[in-house]
Amino acid sequence: MEVGAGEGAGRRAASIRVRAPARLHFGFLDLHGGLGRRFGSIGLAVDAPAVEITATRNERLDVAGPEAERVRGYARAAAAHLGIPEAASLRVAAAIPPHAGFGSGTQLALAVAAALARLAGRPFAPADFADALDRGNRSGVGLAAFTQGGLIVDGGRDAGGSPPPVIARLPYPEAWRVVLILDEGMTGVHGSREVEAFRDLPRFPADQAAEICRTVLMQVMPAAIVADAQAFGTGITTIQRRIGDHFAPHQGGRYASPAVAEALAMIAARGIAGYGQSSWGPTGFALLPSEAEARALVAEIERPGPLRFLIARGRNTGAAITAE
Repeated sequence: MEVGAGEGAGRRAASIRVRAPARLHFGFLDLHGGLGRRFGSIGLAVDAPAVEITATRNERLDVAGPEAERVRGYARAAAAHLGIPEAASLRVAAAIPPHAGFGSGTQLALAVAAALARLAGRPFAPADFADALDRGNRSGVGLAAFTQGGLIVDGGRDAGGSPPPVIARLPYPEAWRVVLILDEGMTGVHGSREVEAFRDLPRFPADQAAEICRTVLMQVMPAAIVADAQAFGTGITTIQRRIGDHFAPHQGGRYASPAVAEALAMIAARGIAGYGQSSWGPTGFALLPSEAEARALVAEIERPGPLRFLIARGRNTGAAITAE
């Protein structure tokens, strides 16, 4: 039985399996914040990589598989929020690479919380767990990727500190593909370095924030609706250039990984409209209108070295939560 991310209260099962999608963060809308809300994001849920966790009843907390320590911490925080004992067996069958631009922490934390809530027969709403799990501090894309999937735009955080509201959610065209470029030898800026970066960077120019917002509203979103891959990709690349150059002092350039930067230069030279880096990277991406074109691109640019290429689809549904 598969249930949505906000359903299933009162049902108790012997086992709960959660599979949650990674997300790409294409960029911030308004780092200036002069209108009262700061950040704002546009991003996409993708079908790979993904996190998959199975929870079963147990007398104590037992965790096995990749990311075990993070899972244990999230389980304790979720149990405290739910007011239930720390008593479950959690098995991680698949994990999203951490600190790589995929929102792995948010998806892992929500998957653990959803599994424990369902196992206890409690309702689960990701936004209710945001503070307890320390998620959604700047972007609402990760929370929405878990609940809904698709192409997501959020409205940023206000002074009250609530998770950013989703202001648009669009289906991603089924034929389109995303070529993911993974540099598994490094991680992106995270933790205290990320906090310092947001603290130390100069204020983002208001006119550039306005340009990004216009690009999202008048180019990227309409292009997604009418399946205009060229216009969509061009808009995403425009956003990427603005945001990447702003964060360059803290990540060593527009892109965090020199190897990914080289691959993206090759992609740009081939006339591909949409490309960039997800969040702080190091993962890069290229946006292609079909599976065949994605495969052809990978065949052209793949070579021995530190990079791994993965072809993903946009995922237009949220996490799959299955009671067994």
